[in-house]
Amino acid sequence: MTREPRRCEWARDLEPFYQTYHDEEWGVPSHDERHLFEMLVLEGAQAGLSWSTILRKREGYRKAFAGFDIAAVARFDRRRRERLMNDPGIVRNRAKIEAAVGNASAALELPGGLDAYLWSFVGGKPKRNRWRSLAEIPAETPESRAMSKALKTQGFRFVGPTICYAFMQAVGMVNDHQVTCFRYRELS
Repeated sequence: MTREPRRCEWARDLEPFYQTYHDEEWGVPSHDERHLFEMLVLEGAQAGLSWSTILRKREGYRKAFAGFDIAAVARFDRRRRERLMNDPGIVRNRAKIEAAVGNASAALELPGGLDAYLWSFVGGKPKRNRWRSLAEIPAETPESRAMSKALKTQGFRFVGPTICYAFMQAVGMVNDHQVTCFRYRELS
């Protein structure tokens, strides 16, 4: 009998698609501009909702937001944004849609690009934490507060410190897998 791998507390006893996200993507360092933009949009869309809701709509987001091509999203005109308000494949929240389009425009203006800019908040390499329990993991950190403040200065929206920290966890800027999780060792 094969034993299930030990996962982070938050990823135990969840639906298979959620465990796959934990096992294969969450916390893996990413430097891909499209993926980084995708995760910024999705983390912003998640505000006030569950992450499982956003994961279920992820393919809808990819279709609606041109595969997260930053330049293409930055060109979305008023009509295109209005169509998104009627798209059941995404969260139909005007402020979040407008923020995604505005954030694409702001991303195009970042010195050195999205990857270099965002990774600068952790010195260009993942920060390795050693959390034993879910209760130890903070909702925000000095780095996520600095990222939030800087992004807002650049014109980004839906990038508060908690959203920024969730983003940092998702794209592997921090290894926040619990030390008992099989992925902690794999990503260290």
